[in-house]
Amino acid sequence: MDQTLKQAEPAIRLEHVHVTLVSRAGPVAILRGLDMSVAAGESIAVVGRSGSGKSTLLMVIAGLERATEGRVSVLGANFARLSEDDLARLRGANIGIVFQSFHLVPTMTAIENVALPLEFLDRGDAFEAARAALAEVRLSHRETHFPGQLSGGEQQRVAMARALAPKPSLILADEPTGNLDETTGADVMDLLFTLKARTGATLLLITHDRALAKRCDRLVTLADGRISGARRRAAAS
Repeated sequence: MDQTLKQAEPAIRLEHVHVTLVSRAGPVAILRGLDMSVAAGESIAVVGRSGSGKSTLLMVIAGLERATEGRVSVLGANFARLSEDDLARLRGANIGIVFQSFHLVPTMTAIENVALPLEFLDRGDAFEAARAALAEVRLSHRETHFPGQLSGGEQQRVAMARALAPKPSLILADEPTGNLDETTGADVMDLLFTLKARTGATLLLITHDRALAKRCDRLVTLADGRISGARRRAAAS
């Protein structure tokens, strides 16, 4: 599989994407013919009420959920043509994901958690890169601490370091401040936007926080599995 990133193409392109799940009550439509294009380097916030399809959208873009119908192209790769192993390789090398729940391995130290996905990529410098990523999120002094010894904000910063250590072209963040207090959440997001600007990565952020969403280049609103509105951030005067 050729995973060369095509710079002329959007980082994300969704065309008439449907996701329908099977339940005891019958089929449930989660995404309903969704179209979206996100340019390389752009930051986009996705907002909407609970059940509007936001998290499913992120899972489809991450290659963790298959579209029932439609075309999903991410970083120049048509997901319909990729096996699960191909998707895992693309995701591991080029897509960083930050969830609301930190998903850290409780029996591993901070540096071991960050190094783990790099080891899956057979990176010989896994621990060196993990150490550098922890330094970027200001946690060098916590390398040998286990998740249970860290605050919520520190755990999210470890999760962020883990997502960003492979230097991904695309960052996906699903309510990354949802389990944090307001002050800690603001600090984590300041850090995420700083790292995004430093690397030039594309950012797709799912959030319920409109003030946070306004920091992105574009805001997209989902309702009932469809895009119900979209607008760009006003240019600074």
